[in-house]
Amino acid sequence: MYDLAIVGGLVVDGTGTPPRRADIGVIDGRIVKVADALDGPAAETIDATGLLVTPGFVDIHTHYDGQVTWDTALDPSASHGVTTVVAGNCGVGFAPVRPGKEDWLIGLMEGVEDIPGAALGEGVQWDWESFPDYLDAVERRELAVDFGVQIAHGPLRAYVMGDRGARNEPATPEDLAQMAELVTEAVRAGALGFSTSRTVTHRAIDGEPVPGTFATEEELFALGRAAAAGGRVVFELAPMGTAGEDIIAARKEMVWMRRLAAETGLPVTFALLQVDAAPELWRELLEESLAACDDGAEVYPQVAGRPFGMVVGFTGRHAFTLRPTFRDLAARYSGRELLDRLADPEIRAAILADADVEPRANSMDDMIALGQAFLLDRIYPLGEVPDYEPAPETSVAALAAAEGVDPMGKLYDLMLEQDGEAMLMVPIFGFTDGDHEALREMLLHPAAVYGLADGGAHVAMVCDASMPTYLLTHWARDRTRGERLPLEYVVRKQTSDTARLFGLNDRGAITEGLRADLNVIDFDNLALDAPRMAHDLPAGGGRLLQDARGYVATIVGGVVTRQHDKDTGARPGRLLRGTR
Repeated sequence: MYDLAIVGGLVVDGTGTPPRRADIGVIDGRIVKVADALDGPAAETIDATGLLVTPGFVDIHTHYDGQVTWDTALDPSASHGVTTVVAGNCGVGFAPVRPGKEDWLIGLMEGVEDIPGAALGEGVQWDWESFPDYLDAVERRELAVDFGVQIAHGPLRAYVMGDRGARNEPATPEDLAQMAELVTEAVRAGALGFSTSRTVTHRAIDGEPVPGTFATEEELFALGRAAAAGGRVVFELAPMGTAGEDIIAARKEMVWMRRLAAETGLPVTFALLQVDAAPELWRELLEESLAACDDGAEVYPQVAGRPFGMVVGFTGRHAFTLRPTFRDLAARYSGRELLDRLADPEIRAAILADADVEPRANSMDDMIALGQAFLLDRIYPLGEVPDYEPAPETSVAALAAAEGVDPMGKLYDLMLEQDGEAMLMVPIFGFTDGDHEALREMLLHPAAVYGLADGGAHVAMVCDASMPTYLLTHWARDRTRGERLPLEYVVRKQTSDTARLFGLNDRGAITEGLRADLNVIDFDNLALDAPRMAHDLPAGGGRLLQDARGYVATIVGGVVTRQHDKDTGARPGRLLRGTR
């Protein structure tokens, strides 16, 4: 008897082959049968007639390093068909840690990944020092998804070098030897990779660059060799020039990445975005990566499924937070009471007439507020059915010009829609040409892997953890401003392709013998709601969530964790240790 049977569904198996109708039998958390019809009864049966059946999605770029210690659901990723997440990206994490330095690591994560420090301070349960201890702590958790993690350069450098490491001072031979020893130890304990950040846009809450930003090639290669000594893992990074801050440096990064991959045998994967400062550079870096792969050096750019930017609105960040009238109101009211007052015409007029107060040093919120006044031609209403590929004539500036009204007043009025909870999108990267054609080429490139959803990070600015759903709805079904992508292709990009990069060879495809991580999806009715602000983090911290409708079932290790878009409470997910 099967523990679980999924019958009558259209199977998109994650390998890129065309969909086919098939039944799936599961025993002890494994797929044991994929056939036209099953040959026996089942304890539980899901009728998937008229529905898609896909592997569970494998999201390789998340930042749940702290959230995993207090949240068993690991939303928002779990709400979007994700059954495996990889954390520890971009050189930031929470292990190893010297006793007494926990707050410094919180400040590092808060600055780089925009996770409220108060939430991390209240939520993270510090019962480890070493990286293996951290893995053991996570292993004691029961989760809705499987959780894998990389050892990050920032905490490693600070642990070994103290303040010298935090200040990005050069590492001595003794420092390198100790860091290398800890990296090898971490990989042997189960780390899925090593990560670092080299972009100066990644800064701690005190404004200092992430430790490792200016690491020499000697240091990078020493740590790459140390990772390889533990096993075949991934070397992940945010390279110099990621945000367009140094185009020459971005080109130079490819040289050492290629040599590192060739020497160590490790796959190197890096964040790749289209930047306005060099809108064609991504093509050059993709071709360099493909040439490296052809030469036997595995270099894989991570690309996104939609533009990276921010979401703004009165319930989150917006352009009026530096206006004295708004600040006075926000100090006295919150929630619905504040939104009702913002809709008052007299208050609206007062806020629009105000001059901004002096921004605080190193305040991301203040910089975002100031910058919006100069981005009105790049701010678009998302709408109740969110549109992430908006036409130019729908920008705030274009709408204001067409109506002959003040652009800042138009922005204010658009944020008042939906009872003051309307959200607008500010695409910063990946939208230079005003469409998704660059993203489409990136997704189709043979060297590129899908990533950069940033689950758990930038919680008041984006909810890109919903990108797995967006790949299905926008790219495979709804796109109108250009060509779509085949359904079997977008499923493969976020299942078998991502799993293989991290050596997770027991998942990512609907194949007999593999782990029964699966989604049953009402594809015709699959939909993304608009982002919404929730205050459900520890210490009442706010984060953007984006609900999906159409996931009939999500299954982790043969156990149904979500049914009809609701959490079942089942927690079959566990720590995922690399197999060496």
